[in-house]
Amino acid sequence: MPPDTKYAKSGDVRVAYQVTGEGPADLVLAPGTASHLDLDWEWPEKASFLEQLGSFCRLIRFDKRGTGLSDRPTDAATPEERMDDIRAVMDAAGSDQAAIFGYSEGANLAALFASTFPQRTRALLAWGAQARWIRADDYPWGPTQEQADQEIAYLAENGVTLEYLTGPGAGLPKDLASVRFSMRYLKASASPAALAALERMLGMIDMRATSCPAFASPRW
Repeated sequence: MPPDTKYAKSGDVRVAYQVTGEGPADLVLAPGTASHLDLDWEWPEKASFLEQLGSFCRLIRFDKRGTGLSDRPTDAATPEERMDDIRAVMDAAGSDQAAIFGYSEGANLAALFASTFPQRTRALLAWGAQARWIRADDYPWGPTQEQADQEIAYLAENGVTLEYLTGPGAGLPKDLASVRFSMRYLKASASPAALAALERMLGMIDMRATSCPAFASPRW
């Protein structure tokens, strides 16, 4: 059985979170674009990963607003509002300070949180992160704006499809079991409109020094 899901208030939004494991320190896991707290435990590899994390710390996980078990507002909100979900969950879980571990888009939010609340950040860990999501003249990585716009339009019209999962959208191997579960997972995590809004918001992110000087006053 998945652990109990509780809710933290972040503005007018209720953010779903779960706490597992025991240990001398807290670790907050900031997920990628879309997640689902309960379905994580039905994914054997993910469940094993979470159990290992919970073997040495108190693990605090959450579904970001608009995804999973959290409230589903119609827009993706600003990065600052989404980052504040971390603060709300930590407050609700009674965590004064934690290591913040973000992966994919969650790494961007984790970095923004760490720069905004350094006194509450014991450590910052990032995996699969990137400074910005859209290619620029001085950043030759990621999709072009045209490619990103095409993907957003595709998601808004079709939602998660086989082509999206095995193509540039997710890049999963064409393993039938993995694709079937990922299809179910992402469809439960976010609607077509929510996925499109999330991808649109990702295109705004630029956490380089030129856009966010020394993280002293974060701007995205």
